[in-house]
Amino acid sequence: MPDKKKFYITTAIAYTSRKPHIGNSYEIVLTDAIARYKRLQGYDVFMLTGTDEHGQKIEEYAKAANVTPKEYVDKIAEEIKAICDLLGTSYDKFIRTTDDYHEKVVQKIFKKLYEQDDIYKGTYEGMYCTPCESFWTESQLVDGKCPDCGREVKPAKEEAYFLRLSKYQKQLEEFIESNENFIYPEARKKEMLNNFIKPGLQDLCVSRTSFKWGIPVDFDDKHVVYVWLDALSNYITAIGYDPDGSSEQYKKYWPADVHIIGKDIVRFHTIYWPIMLMALGEPLPKQVFGHPWLLFGEDKMSKSRGNVIYADDLVELLGVDAVRYYLLSEMPYTSDGSITYETIIERYNSDLANTLGNLVNRTIAMQNKYFDGVICEPSASEEVDENLKQFADDTVKKVEKCFETYRVADAIESIFNLAKRSNKYIDETMPWALAKDNKQKQRLGTVLYNLLETIRYIAVLLSAFMPETSEKIFNQMNCNIKDYKSLETFGATKAGTKVGTAQALFARIDAEKMLTDIAKKQESAAAEHSSKPEIEGLAQITFDDFAKVELRVAEITSCEPIKKAKKLLKIMVNDGSSQPRQIVSGIAPWYKPEDLIGKSVVIVANLKPAKLCGEMSNGMLLAGDVSEEDVKVLFVEGMPAGTKIR
Repeated sequence: MPDKKKFYITTAIAYTSRKPHIGNSYEIVLTDAIARYKRLQGYDVFMLTGTDEHGQKIEEYAKAANVTPKEYVDKIAEEIKAICDLLGTSYDKFIRTTDDYHEKVVQKIFKKLYEQDDIYKGTYEGMYCTPCESFWTESQLVDGKCPDCGREVKPAKEEAYFLRLSKYQKQLEEFIESNENFIYPEARKKEMLNNFIKPGLQDLCVSRTSFKWGIPVDFDDKHVVYVWLDALSNYITAIGYDPDGSSEQYKKYWPADVHIIGKDIVRFHTIYWPIMLMALGEPLPKQVFGHPWLLFGEDKMSKSRGNVIYADDLVELLGVDAVRYYLLSEMPYTSDGSITYETIIERYNSDLANTLGNLVNRTIAMQNKYFDGVICEPSASEEVDENLKQFADDTVKKVEKCFETYRVADAIESIFNLAKRSNKYIDETMPWALAKDNKQKQRLGTVLYNLLETIRYIAVLLSAFMPETSEKIFNQMNCNIKDYKSLETFGATKAGTKVGTAQALFARIDAEKMLTDIAKKQESAAAEHSSKPEIEGLAQITFDDFAKVELRVAEITSCEPIKKAKKLLKIMVNDGSSQPRQIVSGIAPWYKPEDLIGKSVVIVANLKPAKLCGEMSNGMLLAGDVSEEDVKVLFVEGMPAGTKIR
């Protein structure tokens, strides 16, 4: 037999700053669906994921948590890996950039590039964004802030090593323009060429001296290897690249067939990474696919907004495959997707419980009721059957076409359209009516055969997206014909097989009850965040940081409890402005509303508004955690409403 065609696919490695929310988890599920589909097609697939564990941010987080950087990243890496496993992802390797083999090869890569003069020592002076770990020139800033994340930057000057991006600019530009599928979608390609490459590439800082948590430059121990040379190299170190002689695995799988990454890091993967590979004399990846973001409603997720959704919480509510289905079906191809509990439950009930679950359940039930579960030969066909068969065959082709450009949401929509068409076929053929006429026994057997075969098509195709559900369908059908090749011709289901017992794939959710339970949990979390902010350590701030917070004296004019929220009070204050201000605060366990009216307090006046328990909160009261069981509001006297605190 000839060797299988290889397919090497990777995610971006997750940064070990904190537990990832559901928006971060979209990428691993998307990549897994592509990997599973390629395996289904017969490819020899290698899927890589992992964690990015070095850098100044990690050093600061670890210090605040009073642990070593290694202890900090060990904990977060374990959480990230656990979520990958929970979501049923079939990665072949999970790399950590603190793995010994990775660190050693990165040192060799750095030294090789230095010795061939693609890396040189210099001094960096510019503006630095700590969250992005990126240097910027004044001209690159947007409104004086980081062009990537919009946060504040600060002047920085230090000795550093640089990678000669400028040396390879023309070569990279020619490569991108002559390889039209290298950057997907097309809009990302135009952005890279017009906004970054053609205006001129500046050499890239690839080492730092201002922190220590990184891979040491072995010939200059003042320096550690800077994030992108370290992190991006994982795609080749994981499969055995070594400048002194690479493994057979590397020779087999490289170049990567596709890097699946977020749209915010396309620049690093289509400019920095290709140039590193050019300098090393290695082939470039075949494709980089930059997917959009998954938002909560229209907002990014954050703890302070109380809108963070974690994968493990969703799985506990809905199950693994329901979460996978929502993530894969709801994300548009180029624009950002949206997730809310309301839409998740709506899609669960309409698509999973009604369309798919009902189709499988009633078909298996009818096969048992009318034929004692034994599948009949399809010996009494009619014209309506041909339409269903053609729809099934066309679905396979549509899914295949969608995967050519990673239109995964469109692929899964095609599969569910086949389920809808099957439900329509039931209405068209009316098996319950056929069952009443003994002369229609063969016709009834044929109708149920066609339904079972179509359901088998659905189960085979769904195995890439919803593997657990796919297996449940096969088990109920008592079918082991699961290979992709079996979809070439309609009719592989074996007559004479006895199906199993019909069981609900997805039980309908009581939307009102579940949303009420979720709201209670959110209220509790928001109140906890309001009254006891999570501070694991004391990170130093500058005067400029403090100056961003506007503190004002405000007089409480009215106060009342919020129904169904034991910890929250709705407070109206006069802060010296023309309009009253509403604040929601989690101080109900310690204060009665009547005790607060008329008191003057200090508020954070420029805090971004947030909705807590259905009420908008436009600010925050200052209070002190006297003990674990006691919180005291900071009252002031002798200062009129509107007085600024400096």
